[in-house]
Amino acid sequence: MSNKIESARRLYLEGIRDGRFRETVEATTGARYTQHSTGVRDGREGFIEFFEGFIDRNPKREIDLVRTFEDGGYVFVHAFQSLNDGAARWVTTDLFDTDADDKLIEHWDVISAVVDDTVSGRSQIDGSTEVTDLDRTDANKELVRSLLEDVLIAGEDRALTDYISTTQYDQHNPLVADGLEGFGAFLAGLHARGEAMEYRQVHKLVGQGNFVATLSEMELAGQPTAVFDIWRLADGRIVEHWDNMEPIPSAKESVNSGKF
Repeated sequence: MSNKIESARRLYLEGIRDGRFRETVEATTGARYTQHSTGVRDGREGFIEFFEGFIDRNPKREIDLVRTFEDGGYVFVHAFQSLNDGAARWVTTDLFDTDADDKLIEHWDVISAVVDDTVSGRSQIDGSTEVTDLDRTDANKELVRSLLEDVLIAGEDRALTDYISTTQYDQHNPLVADGLEGFGAFLAGLHARGEAMEYRQVHKLVGQGNFVATLSEMELAGQPTAVFDIWRLADGRIVEHWDNMEPIPSAKESVNSGKF
């Protein structure tokens, strides 16, 4: 495990799960800690301020870091949180930037509630976790970038089969069934209700081997939304997908520089 991944794990597990947020944020963050999480102010002081109340409200905290990978100075984390014996359960997706000393200097996240009844029968966090195919990192990142920027944003007329496998597409979005047919049925349902899912901008794209994660700004049924997509690839095609969505708060509701 690299030092930068260890910094992110410590902040989550020692700082939040174990309640040692003061000493852990001081040990794992750098000269600055720019914050994009809704409701949390910048800096170590903002982190401490937020988690003082969080720890008091949630004396029982279980956290499982399901997926972690790194890309240059970035660390991506896909986590499950259960608070107060399951009274609240959350899926969290986090991206950290780090400095030359592997300390955390910036943080983005998307958080949503766990959904038990999913169309595919898969959960929002189960599935493959092993990072493989390190030699394909750049190619896999470029394929996902092209799918998002050229097809989903710019609307270029390319077949989804250029990007997504026709034989395996394991889906972890609670509302979408497996396969290209499941994705098509979901889009058709939106259209039938007069709604749309429109990607506007990809703000971050990171990957390692067979995993790529993207933080994007989209509009879903008229609501500005932040979404982390996680894509697993094999043999040059996407074969598994997770996502996590959260409404983007207005500037008046934000206590930091904003979601992105």
